[in-house]
Amino acid sequence: MLRQRTLKQTVSTVGIGLHSGKKVSMTLRPASSNTGIVFRRVDMSPPTLVELHPERVGETMLCTALIQNEAKVATVEHLLSALAGLGIDNLYVDLDAAEVPIMDGSAGPFLYLLLSAGIEELKAPKRFIRIKKPIGAQRGDGWAKLLPFDGFKASFEIDFSHPAVNATAQSLEINFSCQGYASEIARARTFGFMRDVEMLRSRNLGLGGSLENAIVLDEFRVLNQDGLRYADEFIRHKILDAIGDLYTLGHGIIGAYQGYKSGHAINNLLARELLLQQDAWEMVTLADEQKAQVIFVDDYAFASV
Repeated sequence: MLRQRTLKQTVSTVGIGLHSGKKVSMTLRPASSNTGIVFRRVDMSPPTLVELHPERVGETMLCTALIQNEAKVATVEHLLSALAGLGIDNLYVDLDAAEVPIMDGSAGPFLYLLLSAGIEELKAPKRFIRIKKPIGAQRGDGWAKLLPFDGFKASFEIDFSHPAVNATAQSLEINFSCQGYASEIARARTFGFMRDVEMLRSRNLGLGGSLENAIVLDEFRVLNQDGLRYADEFIRHKILDAIGDLYTLGHGIIGAYQGYKSGHAINNLLARELLLQQDAWEMVTLADEQKAQVIFVDDYAFASV
């Protein structure tokens, strides 16, 4: 039987918020079985909980933000993606600000942080959401779907009107039953365009963005001196985001995700629609002999999505 996971010990880090530009301290603490992923705003008095759920997503402008009563936690998607990639079910995330630190703009530093704390298996069985029939969400010309599949795979297609992006792959499919999250997805960074900087800052967004935590493009090229980490880093980051956005469900998915020009808003609509369509999915546990469907080995550790 596959079992739920948490961390072996507490681990902390410090960074800045991508949108706030402010220093953030974050501590990840082990949690018991069936706790789920729980964010705590420790800068509020008393410390205020923000629970993980698609209906807690209150903002999707350039990030996924959870809001519960007066408490907000923004830019959760990269951390959630790393948690999904390592199959961590239960965790307390303590923050002294309203945003998860951006680190280098990918899930890689979070993956390293989590593995440095160690992964502990708990006694309770691990539960997955198995997709039984197709379900989708659409906004404008973008859409996302979840389809039945014996494992987990993600495919995405992008369409950006920019020469540097168009020079890379516009579509990608990764089957996580045989391809590793850590090696194929985790290091893909978020990206942004210089042409949007003024608009974003007028909305108090992107105040902490830099070449250190994002791929930055002018009208023609990538400005980062070291270039791209993957030849198709843009689309790989979109898959990274989708995995994180779907992990607001609190469980890994057995099924196939497809996205076309999708983003945080559409991914959240898809997660909400899935919960509404109760005949489209079922909650399952897996025996050890079934783990090849959802567990894969890469250059970091066992990981599940």
